[in-house]
Amino acid sequence: MHTWDVATLDVEPSHPRVLHSEEESRAIAINLPAGEEMQEHETHEHAYYVVASGQVEVENQGETITGGPGFVAHFEPHERRELRATGDSRLVLILTPYPAPGRRS
Repeated sequence: MHTWDVATLDVEPSHPRVLHSEEESRAIAINLPAGEEMQEHETHEHAYYVVASGQVEVENQGETITGGPGFVAHFEPHERRELRATGDSRLVLILTPYPAPGRRS
């Protein structure tokens, strides 16, 4: 078993920390200070963003949703999105399957 307290984990802004990576998934801790954003992006895998602390806005296809601790957002592979922190925030990004089919070496 592996455990993390993402809300207090030492993660520098702009330097995501891989928590765990295995054949089928990867979990990444992200520190997103208030006012910062993850500009529009996509992943090759399914992406799950879990808010551990703080408050974020998620924009997707012209719709914006706000979420705090416990909020989970799922995106299909190649689905574009943008995240903004409205308060100092900690997130966990889970990518699966990892790496995406066709990207495995």
